[in-house]
Amino acid sequence: MATVRNPAVAGMFYPDDPETLRNEVIDFLRHAKHPTLTPKAIVAPHAGYIYSGPVAASVYAALPNEADRIHRVVMFGPAHRLAFRGIAYSDADYFRTPLGDIPVDKATLAEVAALPHVHPFEAAFEGEHCLEVQLPFLQLTLDDFRIVPFLVGDATADEVAEVMERLWDGDETLFVISSDLSHYLDYDSARAIDSRTTQAIEALQPEAISYDQACGRTPLTGLLKVAKHHGLKPVTLDLRNSGDTAGPRNQVVGYGAYAFA
Repeated sequence: MATVRNPAVAGMFYPDDPETLRNEVIDFLRHAKHPTLTPKAIVAPHAGYIYSGPVAASVYAALPNEADRIHRVVMFGPAHRLAFRGIAYSDADYFRTPLGDIPVDKATLAEVAALPHVHPFEAAFEGEHCLEVQLPFLQLTLDDFRIVPFLVGDATADEVAEVMERLWDGDETLFVISSDLSHYLDYDSARAIDSRTTQAIEALQPEAISYDQACGRTPLTGLLKVAKHHGLKPVTLDLRNSGDTAGPRNQVVGYGAYAFA
């Protein structure tokens, strides 16, 4: 019998009603600029949609023109709720959102399961939001696709990069990195540090990004290493924070949207 990972944050981070969710994401995408590029990888934030949805839409708006070529989405995000060593994956056959079920590419997971730092760990996905909030955007911008979901715990950028390299393949594979930027600084301080982080991303300099600059630092810096190896060029599509979208400005969270093509 197929196993399904049910949504953990529907009704909290995003609407749990399918029609409301669909309309909200479509509205985000409608108001985003539609860049003309062919991304191999993207970086998107993972807060509640009221805060980061408009920023995430800035990079997902690049995908509809590529929907016919992308059939596998390899996802990396930071584990927020449970500490563990290495990189975890789920044994579920499907990930569910209010918009439907997304199949997991179990054959692709088998390609990296033998790596010593990659292991199944279902508990890491309990209550975790960083990958889940990306899924409705993927469902409304792509057509026929499977996901390969990873949560990164106590791991290195090189370990993340090794998994990415093994799964790089051709145009049918898209990489999604889920990461917010700075946390709980005042508005001006956040803008300054997020600008420095963005400069490091654009320059493909993983060593210039510290843990307080991005909660998804390890998967992000792993991507930067692989992007440099493959000659990809990062493009910043949006850079804002919760003070720009829906929150106060005394303590904000930074959000960036980046495409690598």
